[in-house]
Amino acid sequence: MPAPVALPRRLPPELDFLVLSFLGHFAWEILQSPLFASLSQVDHFSGIAICLKATLGDLAIALAAFWSAALVSKDRNWVANAGSTAIVVFFATGLLATVGLEYLNTEVLGRWSYDGVMPTLPVLGTGLSPILQWIFVPLLVLWYMRRLAVGTVDLGHHAR
Repeated sequence: MPAPVALPRRLPPELDFLVLSFLGHFAWEILQSPLFASLSQVDHFSGIAICLKATLGDLAIALAAFWSAALVSKDRNWVANAGSTAIVVFFATGLLATVGLEYLNTEVLGRWSYDGVMPTLPVLGTGLSPILQWIFVPLLVLWYMRRLAVGTVDLGHHAR
C-alpha cells in the first residue's frame, strides 16, 4: 500500500486577495498622490505614510467587498467560479463604499482635499481617480486570482 501523499495546505483566499490588493492599491495611492492638495506639502516619508494609511483603508473596503460577494455566492472561493451576481455585489460594495467614504472625508470631515487637477464627479464632487482605482485595481486582482484558481492542479484527478 503506497504511503499517503501530503497535499500542500491552501491558504485562505482572503490572504491572496489582500496581498495582491495591497500591491495594487499602494501603487495607485503613490501614483495619484499629486492629485491631493495636502500631499504636495509634506516630506517624502510622511507622504509614504499617508499613502500606506490610505492603502489600509482600501484593503478594508476590498475585504468588505470580497466577503459580500462570498456571502451571496455562499463560497469563500467565489473568485474561481464567480457568477455575475457575486461580481456585481463585489463591485457595487466597493464603489459605494469608496464614493461614500470619499464624500465623508472630503466634504463632511475635511480629512483630505483634492488638488485643482483632480477631475471630480458632478453633484458629489468625488474624485475620479479613487473611483477608477476601485475599478481597475480589483479587476486586475480578480483576473490574476482567477488565473491562479484555474491553473491549480487537482491532484485527485489525472488527465488521460
